[in-house]
Amino acid sequence: MQSFASLFAQNTEFTQIVTIFVALAAIFFFLIFVAIFAQFFNLWIQSVMTGAGITLYDLLMMKLRKVNATEIVRSKIMAVQARITDRFPLTTRALESHYLSGGNVQRVIQALIAAHKARIDLDWTTASAIDLAGRNVLEAVRTSVYPKVIDCPDPKKTQGTLDAVCGDGIQLCARARVTVRTNLKQLVGGATEDTVIARVGQGIVSAIGSTSSYKTVLENPDMISRTVLSLGLEAQTAFEIVSIDIADIDVGDNIGARLQADQAEADMRVAQARAEQRRAEFYAREQEMFAKIQESRAKVVLAEAEVPRAIAESFNTGKLGLLDYYELNNVQADTKMRSAIAGEVPSIPGNAN
Repeated sequence: MQSFASLFAQNTEFTQIVTIFVALAAIFFFLIFVAIFAQFFNLWIQSVMTGAGITLYDLLMMKLRKVNATEIVRSKIMAVQARITDRFPLTTRALESHYLSGGNVQRVIQALIAAHKARIDLDWTTASAIDLAGRNVLEAVRTSVYPKVIDCPDPKKTQGTLDAVCGDGIQLCARARVTVRTNLKQLVGGATEDTVIARVGQGIVSAIGSTSSYKTVLENPDMISRTVLSLGLEAQTAFEIVSIDIADIDVGDNIGARLQADQAEADMRVAQARAEQRRAEFYAREQEMFAKIQESRAKVVLAEAEVPRAIAESFNTGKLGLLDYYELNNVQADTKMRSAIAGEVPSIPGNAN
């Protein structure tokens, strides 16, 4: 009996220890549950009252995944209250995935609500893709609802104007204002405002240049707007051009007259250069003729130098008489006189006897 009593007493003590341990564990887990419940109680109550469908387990998993539960719950509540979930399914897991991808969940939901109110076809997949691409999807929806005006050229980058020359050579300086709205279907991968401004500027310059007279443009400026709009400049861009308005147009310089004057001056310089070339050629030809004259004179002098020698040899050999000598002198004198009168060669001194 004593051994049984001692065994019963030992079992009672072990049972008490186990009971105390279980009670402590229950109290510990209860405190943890109370702490978690107290932390997410406000968000859970909001989710339950608005029908967002986010449970305490979902909130706990968000905590473990390091997801901002407050942002997810409030975004889901906004989506449910705005009834955008009636148009397409929107799960809590999709919101968490977008948050973990670095997106702005609240801004995407606000953009979806704005698009829903404005009856714009925009779903969660497209909006989240636009946001992850680095574009402000909310600003894009607002621009689609309220078109904005873009100055062309951009005054922030340049203070100039769009200068073009008409067919009559008159320069026109224009400024335009382009009204655009966002094309949500081409927002991802579409060109930005800079491309729209460049294309519109190119179209205006081309339209002005194709007119025959500047008076036509001044009388009917909307002709430029119609011409530019017909070119389809919004292709492959993130915007749709609503209208193009010519805000200001001024008359500039007479480029045609200036070009004609420059061309005339260039032609004159070319003619002067050609005349100078011909003058140089004629001068060279003249100097060449002078050289030939001097050469001919030298040959005459050499030939005249041979005459006294030939006469002396004739006297020595007896082939030349006195009468022949006088006749030869007369002929030689007559030749010198004629040459002096003609001025071709100077007179050559000879024997006076």
